[in-house]
Amino acid sequence: MKTVIVLAMHGSLPHDFPRAELGEFFALHARYEASEPGVPLDRYTSLEDKLRRWPRTPDNDPFHAASYELAQVLSQECSLEVIVGFNEFCAPDMETALAQAVEQGAGRIIVVTTMMTRGGEHAEREITLAVARGRQSYPDVEIIYAWPFETAAVARFLAGHIQGFTA
Repeated sequence: MKTVIVLAMHGSLPHDFPRAELGEFFALHARYEASEPGVPLDRYTSLEDKLRRWPRTPDNDPFHAASYELAQVLSQECSLEVIVGFNEFCAPDMETALAQAVEQGAGRIIVVTTMMTRGGEHAEREITLAVARGRQSYPDVEIIYAWPFETAAVARFLAGHIQGFTA
């Protein structure tokens, strides 16, 4: 069975996105999240799509570039294909990344994120919901969310990293 990793990343804002449109997007986003009536959904989704599809470079979005660099190294470490999916602000979104893994013949998808601590809305709720939607859309594909991380394992990872600065 072919296994593909989907690396769930947060996403960041490109430095060169038009400021006026960014302000409008966040104003509409706040109204949408608050379930205010009368939010112009066409405009909101248009701005979100423009933001997600904005051309990314290492200069205008270093986080985006670092996400793909991490995916490449993770792929080498695991000897598995890695597809990046972004929670917000960037394309592809998580649903698209899961669809891409299925299109490439995955019988098993392992979703993992760099968000390691419990309690965060993105890792605990939003990515979990994207995985649940993926399971509904692809019932014949095993989709595993490799989260939460064991607290002691995260602490050991951080301690090992810190040792490199204290030697």
